[in-house]
This record gives sequence, C-alpha cells and structure tokens, in this order.
Amino acid sequence: MINRIGQYTIEFENQPEICGYASIVGKKESEGPIKEWFDKIVYDSHSGKDTWEQAESDLQKQALDMALGKAKIKSNDCNMVFSGDLLNQCISSGFGLRDFGIPFLGQYGACSTMAQSLIMASVMIESGAARYAGAMTSSHFCSAERQYRFPLEYGGQRTPTAQWTVTGSGSIILGEKSPNPDTRCKVIKRAVIGKITDLGVTDANNMGAAMAPAACETIKSFFLDTGASPDDYDAIFTGDLGAVGTKLLHELLEKENIDIRNKHKDCGLMIFDNKQQDTHAGGSGCGCSASVLCSYILKNMDSGNYNKILFIATGALMSPTSCQQGESIPSIAHLVEIEGI
Repeated sequence: MINRIGQYTIEFENQPEICGYASIVGKKESEGPIKEWFDKIVYDSHSGKDTWEQAESDLQKQALDMALGKAKIKSNDCNMVFSGDLLNQCISSGFGLRDFGIPFLGQYGACSTMAQSLIMASVMIESGAARYAGAMTSSHFCSAERQYRFPLEYGGQRTPTAQWTVTGSGSIILGEKSPNPDTRCKVIKRAVIGKITDLGVTDANNMGAAMAPAACETIKSFFLDTGASPDDYDAIFTGDLGAVGTKLLHELLEKENIDIRNKHKDCGLMIFDNKQQDTHAGGSGCGCSASVLCSYILKNMDSGNYNKILFIATGALMSPTSCQQGESIPSIAHLVEIEGI
C-alpha cells in the first residue's frame, strides 16, 4: 500500500527491504577517503574491453552480479531491473544487463538516477508487481568526457567549479522480505519525486550551482510534508553537489529556516580528496552517489553507525546538444528515506 503524505511525499506501508547491494569503482576512486568500503576495484580503465563504453557496461554487469549474490537470489528470481546512465540511449545499462534475462526498464535522471531507480523499484515491490527488483546505475570518467566535454587527448583546462566524473557502479536488490539473514534489515520508508528546477545556470562546468536549487526544493518539500526535521536523522546524504553546490544548498535551505549542516554529507565530496587528487569541486556522475550509497552508507547502516538516513541524489538534465544551443540547465533531485529496523 502506497500512501501520500502532504503534496509530494509517498510512504511505503509494507516498506520494501534491501536484500543485497554492491559497489564497484575505478582506480582513482580507490585512492580516495572511502576506498576501503567498496566491494571491488577495477584498475584498468578499459576493464579488459575494447572501449570505455564497453568498460562501463561491464561495471554494471559486475555490480548486479555481486548484488544478486549478496541477496542470495538468482537472476531469474528478479522480476525486473531499473537502470540508467549518462550515455546516449543509456547504452551502458542496456548492453551491460542484456545477458541477465531480467525484464528491464531504462531510466534517465542524470546523476539522480540511483534515487529514481530505487523509487521505481520500491513502487513495484510495494504494489505487488514484483517480488524482487533491482535498482542501479553507473558512470565512467572517460566515456562521460568523450560525450559531454572534449576528447581526453585534447587536454582541456578544467575550471575550478568543474567536477570529476566517477568511474563506478552501484546496485541494490529490493524485495518484499530479504532471504539473506546475514545483514541488518534496512527498508525504504518514504520518498519524494523531485520537481524540475531551473534558475538559469548555463555553465556546464558548474553543475553544483545548477543542482543545488533542486536539492533544496526536494528537501524542503519532504520536511514540510512530513513534519520531520534534520535532527530526526543520523545523516543526510546528497548526490554529487560538490563543494560549490553544497555551499549553495546550505545557504538556500537556511533561507527556508532549515539547517542541515551538522547532518549533511555530499557523496561528491566523500569519494575524492579534492586537494590531494585534483578533482577541483568534487565527484559527479551517476556512479558517484550510487557507489557511495552501496558501500559506505549501507555498510554503516549494517554496522549500526546509522539507523535512519535521507539519500537525495541530484541530476543536471542537460545534453551535449542543449549545451551547444546555449540552453540553461534544468535539474532534479529525488529523495529516499532508508531506515534500519
């Protein structure tokens, strides 16, 4: 049963359970502050494949395979999988998951795709349309640079506000009830589907500024709908706002009398050491918040360090064509409340 709370929040009465999860990242991510939390590291940017796009597909393939194994179910037990990525026509997802034989629904929410996929999978579980459903996404530094910016051989100068696309993938298997007794029960409790927000930012090298207003709108909507406050949560994680977007988010929320500073962590600032690794404003890409969620966050929930968290993945809904045409960057942020019980 799905209930509506206020104008934007949905509540899952039966609360879909996280049955298994997995993360896989590249070499640069393995050198960051949370390197010990990832399940697997791929040191070869080509992952033994011919192209970076094939390598990204392989990240999704491995992540889903590991998540299914942890959930103790087989691919034919999974009724559907939701996934997307940053590449045209979501080819990383389509090609990466084609051999599993699982019904597939492609998603595009830019860097918010992990939260979007989690919400879609939760709705399917809660409605009875699926017993088990997968939610996942990926990104790859080299494939994203080729599509959105310049060929790597060009050696273009990056601006201080630019973020570094994470090479990584995160995968979660949701179910009515987990068949795996080895991990702590973690459930999806509530969610907010975000509104498209556009304050006219046009700089594709400053996505944090474009996405911060969307994160503000979604967080504000959740607290207004539910009557909850930041103090009710052990931590509030945003997707890849980076250094610029994080500062702006705090300022925007404080204008709404909401202070999350003591609870807030941004996945784009957690995955890299900006100064030591020269990532400028931090990490970005679909795989950023996904790999952090499916490693550091959920493993800390398993150990009891976190009991109740908010996960808000943010996305810049631009394309190479829209940027070339001088369009502003519409953005989105989806929220998922996860609780250990």
